[in-house]
Amino acid sequence: MLRLVGRNQYTLPAAKVLDTPRFPWRGLMIDSARHFLPLHVIKETLDIMEANKLNVLHWHLVDDQAFPFVSTSFPSLSKEGAFDPQTHVYTPEDVQSVVDYARLRGIRVLAEFDTPGHTLAWGKGIKGLLTQCFDKAGKPVQPDMFGVMDVTANATYDFVRKFFAEVVGRFPDAYQHLGGDEVNFTCWASNPAVREFMRRRSFGGDYRKLEGYYIQRLVDIVSKELRKSYVVWQEVFDDNVTLKADTVVHVWKGREGSWPSEVKRIAQAGLKILLSSPWYLNYISYGTDWTKYYMAEPTNFDPASAAQKRLILGGEACMWGEWVDASNLISRTW
Repeated sequence: MLRLVGRNQYTLPAAKVLDTPRFPWRGLMIDSARHFLPLHVIKETLDIMEANKLNVLHWHLVDDQAFPFVSTSFPSLSKEGAFDPQTHVYTPEDVQSVVDYARLRGIRVLAEFDTPGHTLAWGKGIKGLLTQCFDKAGKPVQPDMFGVMDVTANATYDFVRKFFAEVVGRFPDAYQHLGGDEVNFTCWASNPAVREFMRRRSFGGDYRKLEGYYIQRLVDIVSKELRKSYVVWQEVFDDNVTLKADTVVHVWKGREGSWPSEVKRIAQAGLKILLSSPWYLNYISYGTDWTKYYMAEPTNFDPASAAQKRLILGGEACMWGEWVDASNLISRTW
């Protein structure tokens, strides 16, 4: 309280404020692949994140529906895969403006390029990148909803190496999100060449092993060659891929309340954890659905040592874009 001590003279008692967040990772994920998000909406989101002390923007840039990221190494990706290659893309200058705008507000930008699934739009610009699918009669067909990379081809890894080298140079954050979730095995299983590759590798009929083969090679490229730490969705851990000690496993399943068991298993493996399961904002229910977001406690898994609980870096709220665009992103999220 101000105290008057003389004419136009006041004293203010000295105070020392100690205010430290519990978790270093306080994020929000936005999706610009299902619906394109103009730059002004992304920057408005960053403004609100700053006001709410969130410090990581997880940018899910591309997916089956569209590839709006303009790659200088592979310009055909956005030219063929974006909703509109002129108006619905993020140029290198656009990306830099988002990174700079976020940095000035104390916010990191974590870019996600999800593979080997969710890649239908990728295949429009890079011929031969996706697995050829076949129908029950053995005739070639085009995937109608989901794309999956041909992880048996050496050319795929040549592409991945060059593409992620560009991405790492464009996004300066210490981490790269590599995705790895929801791989549809149907196309792989329909392809005779893939089945033969599985036989030679002694994978049997377990296509999780084929996914793990790809993820392991990708992880080695990003961590060993490009010297970048990485985040993966929880399926990568669940499928027993060998992961570096500094891996961050992103937990998203178990929104009904079963996620603590997954967090516990990851912590027991000594890996860092990023939690999103309780905070899928794109799921709306009747009544007061917001209370459960505040009731979720990331460290609520027992028994757990103090060291294991420290492996939880924090969490991210997710706003997936199937039913969200520039008209309602702000209102739906906040």
